[in-house]
Amino acid sequence: MTKIAFIGTGFVADYYMTTLANHPGLELAGVWDRKAERLERFCAFHGVRAYEDQPALLSDPDVAIVVNLTSTESHYEINRACLEAGKHVYCEKPLAMSLDEAMELAALAEKRGLILCTAPANGLSPAYRTFSQILARGDIGAPRLVYAEMEDGPVFRADWRSWRSRSGARWPGAEEFKVGCTLEHAGYAMSWLVGLFGPVVHMSASSALCFAEKGPELEGEALAPDFSVGVMTFENGVKARITCGLAAPRDRSLTVLGDRGSMILRDLWDDNSAIHLSAPGRERSLLQKVLDGIENRIGRTLPLRITPGRRYASSAPKDGKALPAYPSRIDFIRGVAEQAKALSGGSMPFYSGKVALHLTELVLALSAGEHDYTPKTHFAFKPEAQKD
Repeated sequence: MTKIAFIGTGFVADYYMTTLANHPGLELAGVWDRKAERLERFCAFHGVRAYEDQPALLSDPDVAIVVNLTSTESHYEINRACLEAGKHVYCEKPLAMSLDEAMELAALAEKRGLILCTAPANGLSPAYRTFSQILARGDIGAPRLVYAEMEDGPVFRADWRSWRSRSGARWPGAEEFKVGCTLEHAGYAMSWLVGLFGPVVHMSASSALCFAEKGPELEGEALAPDFSVGVMTFENGVKARITCGLAAPRDRSLTVLGDRGSMILRDLWDDNSAIHLSAPGRERSLLQKVLDGIENRIGRTLPLRITPGRRYASSAPKDGKALPAYPSRIDFIRGVAEQAKALSGGSMPFYSGKVALHLTELVLALSAGEHDYTPKTHFAFKPEAQKD
């Protein structure tokens, strides 16, 4: 049994609590939040212990891993305090708001013999395992080109001020608009890309604030980009384009084009997402052919979208994990469980150390405006076919 503690009881903390029961090897020792009212409400709802303050949490000898669920701007400060207290850390994305700060944290963790991990955990999902196994098996041949979409629709036009978590925490819309959708969301796609194809050696990126009007409470505030696009070259030669935004219709798909076929993941926010496979010339399913025929006869495009290829019928049983409600169908605490397992086995989780640092660098670079960028970080990549 590994004891963990949360710092931060805001909106995302309820996602972690929803999936905590999936991992009986973890025990929540307690939580702390700088906002007393939010802390009290969270503890009352979930029946968990509240620490008196952050030093009390960090000085608890029973806590092995601290899960940092604070606001993005607080990540560096909290992560550093945890590492200096001798705690292993699992941090919501990104590790810090600058590469220098992230590198400092990684160096501190290595010096102290501690494991510093980064979210998100969707790269540890059953869908990811199935997708990577198909890729390693060579069903679509050598991968050549990848399209990763992380579009969440025009959230700023929705009734986001009324959104609440299970325990009643407000969705921090104003904060997210100031931090930017790239730092908040690009990691869901980037974690898959790095896990499948290894380190990135070059990126051409561009980001922009396209919709500056996001509500009266944000007038005069410095808002972050609400759109970003990057073209990346991986060390193994694979090319990928990633987009992230808060305006285009919702699309969280991942498409890998190989020299003998293609593979599409329907939703990066679904741990059990459907996967579609197709061979060259067979991208259209029977349903798509029927719809194409109807469109040709009536002379217009129908308002329907069909995922190309045939749905992959996996023989592997689903893992039966409880997941939050749509759209965030992710076992958020799975990454913490993997970290605990690594601690007991003396190994390093994949999304820790140099990989965590590389992911943080890529997302920061993607959000940083228009530029060509050569990453400063790197890690030794082991293809799926060679992994244990």
